[in-house]
This record gives sequence, structure tokens and C-alpha cells, in this order.
Amino acid sequence: MTAKSLVTIKGMKDGLVFLLDDKCEFAVLLGELRDKLEHTPHFFDGPIVYVDVKLGARAVTDEQKTEVLDVLRQRGNLLVRSIESFEDKKAEQKGYRIETRTGMVRSGQVLRHEGNLLFLGDVNPSGMIICTGDVMVLGALRGMVHAGAEGELSAVIGASLFAPTQLRIGEIISRPPDEWGVTQSHMEFAYVHEGVMQIDKISQLHRVRKDINMFKGV
Repeated sequence: MTAKSLVTIKGMKDGLVFLLDDKCEFAVLLGELRDKLEHTPHFFDGPIVYVDVKLGARAVTDEQKTEVLDVLRQRGNLLVRSIESFEDKKAEQKGYRIETRTGMVRSGQVLRHEGNLLFLGDVNPSGMIICTGDVMVLGALRGMVHAGAEGELSAVIGASLFAPTQLRIGEIISRPPDEWGVTQSHMEFAYVHEGVMQIDKISQLHRVRKDINMFKGV
């Protein structure tokens, strides 16, 4: 009976997909991957080929991913585009999530939301958003926002036009609106640091909230 191959290679329109067995020992898997590359040299000669590596349900460390990449890079024409496992996707699903809603919060209206909220629209004076998580307003914030309404002091509040009448994060309340200063042309966010509400450019959000995914480039 022929043993099951631990490395399956499938051709796609825009490259190759390497399907790696997720049950065998990792060292054995690396050995077969090296062997397959060494014994089919004609298949990997020629122009650049994009490669996506699928690890199945195998949970791997960053070091193990690097080992797989090092083996594939021995073939100069293989350009690894992605390497992922089901475990990676599970972790992503458990990561930061935000729900989008659109409209306008008019004077006297209250929008309540569980979780993190991305609101596409304006919050008018005397309008209010109450949210258990973060609040990001892609529009003018001229009313009130209470983020982290169940006591979460790590919550943040951001807006394209930052001119609130009052902000509240957990139990921390912002200073009076006449102390906010001149409205800036760039997007800003509010956060709590050492019990005091602070304001900064949205580009600095990653310094305050490292759990929110940041684009780092290639």
C-alpha cells in the first residue's frame, strides 16, 4: 500500500498551493518537503512562481513557519505569498472586531451598541452614542459619546471632525467643550491615560491600543 504523501502541490491560475499534512511530526514534514523540491527540479525551474502554503489544522510557531519558508526559498523562483493554518484563522476571528452602522444621530436621539462601533455619519449636538467598546465616527462628532460604557477604560473614541460636547470613557468624563481648543483638520481620538482623558492624532492609535491591527507594509 502506497504511503500518503505529506506534501501535495496543486497548480492554480496565479501560482502554486502547497498543502502540507497536519498530522505527522513537523520534522518529518520538513524532510518530505525538502525531498520533493530536490527530486522534481524541472518543476521549479524557470520564471517566478507565487506560492501559498496551507498548513491545515497544524498549530505552528513563528519559528516553524520560518523553517518552512527557508526550505521553499532554496528554490530561487518560488516566491511565498502566504503561509497559514486553520489555527491562524481562529485566532483572527477571536481578534479585534468592529460593527459598522450608518446614518445620523440627531438632536435628542441615543444610539446604543454592544461591542465596538464604526459609525458612518454625523452625531449632532445633543445626540448621543453609548457603546460598550470603542467608537469610531467617520463624520462630524458634535454630540456626546460614552465608550466603554460597562467600565472599560481601555476603550477609545475617534472622529473625523472632533468637536464633541462631552466624551466619556468608562467613568472618566471629558473636560468642558470650551477647553477642547481649535478643531483640527485631521482625525483624532480620545483615550484614558492615568485616569485623565487625552486627545491625539489617529495615527498614534497603535501606541495606545496594540490589539487593533496596524498596517505595517511588506
